[in-house]
Amino acid sequence: MLRATAGVMARNTSFSLKLILENIKRMTSNQAFTDQSVYLSILTATPAQEVKYFVEALLARLSAVQVAVQVINSRTGLAMLPFTDSVKGITFHLGETLLAEAHVRVGDQAGYAACLGRDLEQAIALAIVDALMQSKAATAKAEQRAILDLSL
Repeated sequence: MLRATAGVMARNTSFSLKLILENIKRMTSNQAFTDQSVYLSILTATPAQEVKYFVEALLARLSAVQVAVQVINSRTGLAMLPFTDSVKGITFHLGETLLAEAHVRVGDQAGYAACLGRDLEQAIALAIVDALMQSKAATAKAEQRAILDLSL
């Protein structure tokens, strides 16, 4: 599972994740930073290992301020993959695809994420970021600042 280790982020985070997070900040400057579709789309396209390193460093910061992280559910399963015919515009199911999904709670806020494949650690990491970004608690600004600080 994910380990909260100090210093991992500084040694292992690649340059591309920093650029991705800067793009999230830039893209959302005219809208709420917590626009779920924006940051989850970008993070699901980010290589899984980079997201895991990022969340490990984030977990270290959260444990320092004693924010509890609870994995409510994580599982793999199959989902039907919809596809739209380019000629007639008819939607049909192309087939089944493997999906990893996770439901977590960070403090009082729930987070959910699903990604293609069977990497449960990636799904948990994405769900943790989702919970932090959706948080409406007083600590939300500090948690979001912690996310942005790691990207710089």
